[in-house]
Amino acid sequence: MRKGKNNRLVLLGIALVSMVVLLCLTSFIYLPHDPNNMNTIDRLHRPSGEYFLGTDQFGRDILSRIMISTRYALLVGLVSVAVGASIGVVIGSIGGIAKGVLQSVIMRVIDGFMAFPGMLLALMLVAVTGKGLWNAVLAIAIFMIPTYARLAYSLVIDQKNELYIKAAKSYGATPWRIIVKHILPSMLPKLITQFSSSIGGAILLESSLSFLGLGVQPPNASLGLMLSESRQLTLSYPYLAIPSGIVLVIAILGFNLIGDALNDTTVGRRKSV
Repeated sequence: MRKGKNNRLVLLGIALVSMVVLLCLTSFIYLPHDPNNMNTIDRLHRPSGEYFLGTDQFGRDILSRIMISTRYALLVGLVSVAVGASIGVVIGSIGGIAKGVLQSVIMRVIDGFMAFPGMLLALMLVAVTGKGLWNAVLAIAIFMIPTYARLAYSLVIDQKNELYIKAAKSYGATPWRIIVKHILPSMLPKLITQFSSSIGGAILLESSLSFLGLGVQPPNASLGLMLSESRQLTLSYPYLAIPSGIVLVIAILGFNLIGDALNDTTVGRRKSV
């Protein structure tokens, strides 16, 4: 019964993520209007046949801007998590196989970073690196490093005393060979699960930074930036904020559902073993 529930969650998550990916891919082929074209005559135009989701206070087509914004959301989510995960796994693996002072120093630094709230840490990093898309990617990637370092560390510690690892050591295998050939394959299910959940978190962080004016910069479109630009007019013109808010929720929820379902499946398999 639980397996069936997990399958439904995965399918729902995939369906939600597919909707966002479809919007992103379609934006490379077709856009109803120029997303950055300002038209004062058609400003605050309500949803119609010409403007399916209406226009904002600058006369820009909301649908076209949402389609463009999904590019940035997926770009930031995938790139920042991939970079952060790669560096974090390397650091965590070193901490797992190291001994003594080196291991303690690595883990204390990681614990120190993890003590900061995510948004606060991202704001501090952006304050150092500056505004902009790629600076936001860098900040979010750095924020992701401790999470993956801690995960890799715990997985290496769990595995390094197993009999097959001791057998590999007795045959003269180097620590890195043991990690790459023996431990890393067993880590992949957990890492993939965390990766999926982290993409949703990265998209939320990027949107938050853009909402505060620290991420994607105008005239480019971002879901968080669109919400920020429409916040003073939301009560009078709710169609300005609702579409971008819905797409943001769909993206985050989709990746989180996939991650949660994969995590439940992984935990279930470990218990059965």
